[in-house]
Amino acid sequence: MFLYFGVIFAAVVLLMFPEQRAVAASTCRNSAGALWQRFGRAFRLGASALGTTRDGMQKRTQSLSWWVVEHRAVLVAAAAMMVAPTLLAFWLRGPAVFDFSDGAYVPDRQIAALLQGEQLVPPPPLPPEVFTTREVEQIRPDVMDASRNWTQLDEDFTRRLLFVIQAMRNRYGYEIALLEGYRSPERQTQLAAMGTRVTQAGAYMSYHQYGLAADCAFVRDGKLIISESDPWAMRGYELYGELAESIGLTWGGRWRMRDFGHVELRRDGVLGDPVS
Repeated sequence: MFLYFGVIFAAVVLLMFPEQRAVAASTCRNSAGALWQRFGRAFRLGASALGTTRDGMQKRTQSLSWWVVEHRAVLVAAAAMMVAPTLLAFWLRGPAVFDFSDGAYVPDRQIAALLQGEQLVPPPPLPPEVFTTREVEQIRPDVMDASRNWTQLDEDFTRRLLFVIQAMRNRYGYEIALLEGYRSPERQTQLAAMGTRVTQAGAYMSYHQYGLAADCAFVRDGKLIISESDPWAMRGYELYGELAESIGLTWGGRWRMRDFGHVELRRDGVLGDPVS
């Protein structure tokens, strides 16, 4: 690591001060020699530290202090080179994304044009027993009480979600079922009380309360497949996420607490407003 930063520092000096390359090279050689000598003296002094007197320790401390003062420019430059990568990464970082983030919504004309000519209708509802299998009860025990009423969802969000469902069927052969669309504030509070493994969002801090979010899963051979250990389902979620993002939806598969079946349409100023 020290060699890495040393090479970077030397390269910067040579590039910025070409007329002083010879002086810089000579200074580096002399500094390296002096530094080696000081390290040698420090090692010898350390070996005999147990037998030294307080005055000797004070002298060595004073000598080290003078050395730091004398080479302060080099030390400052080295420290700057060490922290520069971290500061650069911090500056270039993207915004954190949470499942209840409030992001700006900008209508996309290309997306609107894409959806305009589509004949989109919700898939037929599944029989209630599909949502009561052992797998479903183990992974989503709350899904029986969830709303799957498409009329409670935002119109624009509904068009986009139905486009994704239709494209998944036509392009990749995946059938998708709506697990939950609109979610009341009371239900959101109940789910939040179950802990962060269920949701991080309280009432009015989820787009479900505004009809702008949905949880979906795949249907295979008449059964609901929501297990993340199923390779077929995981491949489907990847395709589902790509399609959703391509038409302006936010996919929960990219969050820290991944929610592969979740998509939402974010709008600025919505979250936290009980009357939206």
